[in-house]
Amino acid sequence: QVQLVESGGGLVQPGGFLRLSCRASGFTFSSAIMSWHRQAPGKERELVAVMGTGDTTHYADSVKGRFTISRDNAKNTVYLQMKNMKPEDTAVYYCNALSERIGRQWGQGTQVTVSS
Repeated sequence: QVQLVESGGGLVQPGGFLRLSCRASGFTFSSAIMSWHRQAPGKERELVAVMGTGDTTHYADSVKGRFTISRDNAKNTVYLQMKNMKPEDTAVYYCNALSERIGRQWGQGTQVTVSS
């Protein structure tokens, strides 16, 4: 059974930082493309960052230079380090795994709120 469990969300002030974690199980983590997406109230879900199996990365323009995606294949975990956060980063953040074997799988999401 594929599971993606996000953690690390919460309330942070503008300019602050958070690190999200997503622990995966039930599939070969090292063979999956891992990504983070977010959905703000009243908006569509959008891609934030993606990391391939070869450690290539891609970021949404809105987070470039502020967010960093990384993965630890030994721990079956993908991270999203967020700094210099802005109110417009407020959203539910979702972890995503993509591979030929499992298709596309989503975590349950974790709330991130940026507010003073």
